[in-house]
Amino acid sequence: MAFFSPFSRRTSGRFTCRASHIASAVALLTLGSGHAQSLTEITITDTAPSQVSGFGDVPLSKAPFSAVAIDQQTLQDIGAQRVSDALRLDASVADSYNSPAYWDMLSVRGYTLDNRYNYRREGLPISAETMIPMDNKERIELFKGTSGIQAGTSAPGGLVNYVVKRPPSAKDETIRSVSASYGPGQSSSTGLDLGGRFGQDQALGYRFNAAYENLNPYIKNTEGHRKLFALAMDWRISPDSKLEWEIERSERQQFGVNGYSLLGDILPAPVDGKRNLTRQAWSVPGVFEGTTGSIRFKQNLEGGWLWTTQYGGQRLKTDDRLSFGFGFECRLPNYTNCDRFQPDGTFDVYDYRSDNERRLSDALQTSFAGVMSLGGLQHHLNFSLTRHRQLDRLDATQLYSYAGLSDLNGQPVPEQTLNQTYSNTNRSEYSTELALSDRIQLNSLTTAWFGLRNTQTTRSTISLDQTNPNPARHSTNFTTPWFALSHEYAAGQTLFASYGEGVELFAAPNNANYTNAGQLLGVSRSKQIEMGAKGIRGAWRWNTSIFQIERPLAYDLNYERVVDGVQMHRGLDVGLNWTQGPWMLGTQFQWLVTKLSGATKDINKNGQKAPNVPDLTLRAMAQYRFTDIPGLRSSLRLNHEGSRRVTEDGSIQLPNWTTVDLATHYDTRIQGTRTEWTLAIDNLADRRYWRESPKQFGHYYLYPGAPRTVRVGVKASF
Repeated sequence: MAFFSPFSRRTSGRFTCRASHIASAVALLTLGSGHAQSLTEITITDTAPSQVSGFGDVPLSKAPFSAVAIDQQTLQDIGAQRVSDALRLDASVADSYNSPAYWDMLSVRGYTLDNRYNYRREGLPISAETMIPMDNKERIELFKGTSGIQAGTSAPGGLVNYVVKRPPSAKDETIRSVSASYGPGQSSSTGLDLGGRFGQDQALGYRFNAAYENLNPYIKNTEGHRKLFALAMDWRISPDSKLEWEIERSERQQFGVNGYSLLGDILPAPVDGKRNLTRQAWSVPGVFEGTTGSIRFKQNLEGGWLWTTQYGGQRLKTDDRLSFGFGFECRLPNYTNCDRFQPDGTFDVYDYRSDNERRLSDALQTSFAGVMSLGGLQHHLNFSLTRHRQLDRLDATQLYSYAGLSDLNGQPVPEQTLNQTYSNTNRSEYSTELALSDRIQLNSLTTAWFGLRNTQTTRSTISLDQTNPNPARHSTNFTTPWFALSHEYAAGQTLFASYGEGVELFAAPNNANYTNAGQLLGVSRSKQIEMGAKGIRGAWRWNTSIFQIERPLAYDLNYERVVDGVQMHRGLDVGLNWTQGPWMLGTQFQWLVTKLSGATKDINKNGQKAPNVPDLTLRAMAQYRFTDIPGLRSSLRLNHEGSRRVTEDGSIQLPNWTTVDLATHYDTRIQGTRTEWTLAIDNLADRRYWRESPKQFGHYYLYPGAPRTVRVGVKASF
């Protein structure tokens, strides 16, 4: 079996990983079982999302909040290439204008995450307005609910944290692995993962990851490529001091994918998800480049206290490009029926290009954590101070040019003169956050939890239209509390109740269609109440919670973004897992009721449900480990999402849908080399369905679900 360098190419410039190579690998899988050696099964431990929660390494079974950590093995099993692949395993997560060839847009508990504020990397804020690679990520953490104690500014729903792969901790441990995959579609990829320790007493550690993927997905005319180089190192200066640093450089280039739309007042039948509806001969690919890194120093102090100081920096460059369909005759003044395609399927095609978008993010944080006895009670304290800045620096104009008419049959549009440009808006934001968290052990069974974060921010915008720069500056100072009470009513079984607040920044999109494009609309407070129970007993593991989240309502009115009214989500989140012998069964569902109220500018909003939010989401999995063939396991995953509103008044609904995915994994050794094989088939029944129905920039979109796809992968560890 030959493994291929992540840097090798054909003479045509395409990455070398043909289907025949993978077919040979599958043949080896079949023949190699006779020479296989038994492997130790992987055990998933009950670890907490230590960085995103703000309360240290408290096991999730005892923590008074809802959270999930998706580990490296699971990411590998499902072939996750983006965070939406991973988080889709959780019932609280759904798509929210999530284009297949663009950065992830997700909702948690029905609220769309803000890509500027709801994402963390190594616990520090980053911008997720880019394509973030997964090859060097150890796990993905999701904190569900309002996150004012973890983030000074964030949308309600949840907070995502990326944790990067680090050097091995054991002195004699080494990591040497290569991987290759083919599919879905005709995409092919290779990856390299190296790690170890060196120097005197093995004080220095390293972890190097490289990956290359030739993108040729199931969606036609969406080709491209991506690559990643990442290095993480640490230095054990002394038994009490440790320095860690890491950096990654990524690039992704790919043609964009446009959504479908309503045909007048009709929801069309689900279409073939393989079509790229608006790709033209003159279309150009989007380009996403990023350099991100961090450095962290840890020092053990007297009395068991820990001092940590870390810095994280991010530099993004994006050429945001898409040839897209948008309504009909929206370019004409006073034409109002342009938020969907025409009944006969015709629509306008535009050429959008915003090149050289630069986003800079820097965060510096220092914290002290330790245990102190006060008033006869034990306090687990954490103090932190964070300074953060985000800068958006754009070219003076973006292209937003009308090209012509097309239809659902893919009528080509001739290339137009690229002369319709609009001014961009630059944004700057500086914040200082002072946070305190306290876990108080009231007795052996009951714990009180407190968190408080004070945030001072200064935000400014300026139009790059020299005739009307319209500068704006906005300063705020707010405090967000969080507190909870948990009680272990039986061994390994906990009840909890919590209350938290968050603050969210509203701004109009930097889009030429808006009369207030790029303008800041102020900050508003969201609130969450949650009660739940969780536990582990024997073969069973479960969690259940009920929650209510209230936030200000933001919507579009006559191409103006306004903040007016209240959006309320009430829900039930239940998970149940059972493991016995070779079997593992698990399910999780979320039931959600949404309601809009208090709107004065558009009173028709009052009493409606939130659009593009499923009322019921179910994820389930059954896995069986074959006792006669050690290392062989197969699984079925079921995904169900209930109906969604397409239009605000509910006159058009997106039907519910269900898909089933099948995967087989085989872990074995061939001539002493550990190999992990995967054969996965998603959407086994090849069902056609509408995946989601977002309304963005005043237009209704429909995204079809993926057809049946096949993925084959192999990983060899030496």
